[in-house]
Amino acid sequence: MTFDTKPVWGLSAAHLVTDLYSPVLPAILPLLIAEQGYSFFLAGLIVTVYNLTSSLIQPLIGWAFDTRGFAVHVGTSVAIGAIFISIVGLLNNYTLVLASVAVAALGHAFFHPSALGTVSRLTRDASRGRITSYFVIGGNLGYAIGPICAGVAVGLMGLPGLVILAVPGLVMAAVLRQVLPAPDRLKAVPAADPGKRPAYRAIALLVTASGLRAWAIFGSVAYLPTVLTLRGIDLVTANLLVSGMLIAGVVGQLVGGALSDRYGRKEYTILGLVTAIPPFVVFLSTDGILSLVALMIFGFILWSTFAVTVAMGHEIAPGSVGLVSGLMLGLAVGVGGMGVAVTGWIADMTSLSLGLMTIPLAIGLALPLFLAVPYPWKSLSQRRSPVPG
Repeated sequence: MTFDTKPVWGLSAAHLVTDLYSPVLPAILPLLIAEQGYSFFLAGLIVTVYNLTSSLIQPLIGWAFDTRGFAVHVGTSVAIGAIFISIVGLLNNYTLVLASVAVAALGHAFFHPSALGTVSRLTRDASRGRITSYFVIGGNLGYAIGPICAGVAVGLMGLPGLVILAVPGLVMAAVLRQVLPAPDRLKAVPAADPGKRPAYRAIALLVTASGLRAWAIFGSVAYLPTVLTLRGIDLVTANLLVSGMLIAGVVGQLVGGALSDRYGRKEYTILGLVTAIPPFVVFLSTDGILSLVALMIFGFILWSTFAVTVAMGHEIAPGSVGLVSGLMLGLAVGVGGMGVAVTGWIADMTSLSLGLMTIPLAIGLALPLFLAVPYPWKSLSQRRSPVPG
């Protein structure tokens, strides 16, 4: 049966615009410090409030989606994030900045569990990895281009120019209002056994392992520009190379999702994590073209496992797709962000090179947890299947 992917691509486009605003705050921190006189702590607290609010609220929104049918229209979610991030450059009161950032984070939190839960309920297990990757790559692209958009906006007009960024969000919100039905009219595929309790142990293992992987992902994004500039590469080129790594990850998501449908999600996840470590070590221990090629391969492989494990979570708990989505895209990502601070602390105490070794370490710690997730090996189930006569 052919699956209509148009609604999923529509939600992926919304995901792109929603996540475009996530990296804007870190990108403008230098200006907030210089023009508003914020200390490093106060400036960093702005990003922390955004990340913590989004991370902690998303599981609650997901739970409400599963149990109460609660969902804010994705157009409204996009508009909230766009407006309240974009007005930060107009605010001179620190308390108002924090309040605006927190409201923007609510828009971010409203979006992911209901949108991804809708994607899950519109697809089937045989193609879940591929279809989930279609949705996830939108967010990856938005995250990659967000700092570029912010840089252009504030480069043209200073901090007040940030209001320009409201335009794509408001346009997308208007389009989504026209093309997507209200949440209560979306047809959901019921769980196979609605009375079955969620597999809490499996979800806990999956979320914990995903948090460690998020540490590796965001740690690399945070510190690689510094590594590259220390090697004599200018900052603009360094950031473009990191964006290139993220784009490689987008391609990896598509490849990983499709391969996991065919060969197994657990198989692909374990293989992906194991094979992501060597290219990162090569990147750290070499320079020149070989190092940069290794960086792109690292981004391709590590990011390729993300949508696969989200699909795993939805299959483990088909009646709790909203909660699982909130945990995987909210709590796990938030925990990963905290790990980035640990990497920085170790780098301060020793050296940046040693600090960055926490990235393959985090991947290695995630491996046994993903192995322990009680999810079937597709290769083993196929071997046990009787041969038709």
